[in-house]
Amino acid sequence: MRTRATTLTATALLVTALTACSSSEDNGDDAAADSSSASSPAAEESSAPGDDGALQQAVEDYTTAYFDGDDDTAYEALSERCQGKITPEAYTAVIEQAAADHGDGHPATDVQAEVSGDLARVSYKVEGLPKFDQESQPWAREGGDWKYDAC
Repeated sequence: MRTRATTLTATALLVTALTACSSSEDNGDDAAADSSSASSPAAEESSAPGDDGALQQAVEDYTTAYFDGDDDTAYEALSERCQGKITPEAYTAVIEQAAADHGDGHPATDVQAEVSGDLARVSYKVEGLPKFDQESQPWAREGGDWKYDAC
């Protein structure tokens, strides 16, 4: 019974996390949403992660880890704020469920970003799983590393 409850909770978290990220509308109150919603020349000029290959690599690494079931790498890719909202154990269940449901081999492609300082909004496609394509997904730079911040 406990395993079933954990699986149901993990599935609910997975659906919630991915559904919240896939919408181009943002009802959240996170700092990334607030700072990137303003139209500024700097944000508009940074429509691709070209200047910061580290952001594109972080997105690609996170997406690969997510669908490959690499829970340690995926959890480490979360921002401190997101890690504060989900335990490693709960996130492991989410990652394992995603890997079981969709399998591996779903890299991020066509990565585009609007970067403003240490915050970014990233849009990309998930190969073979268009329902997981992302638009304006929040990322934050922490300690020099880009972290997934859509929690």
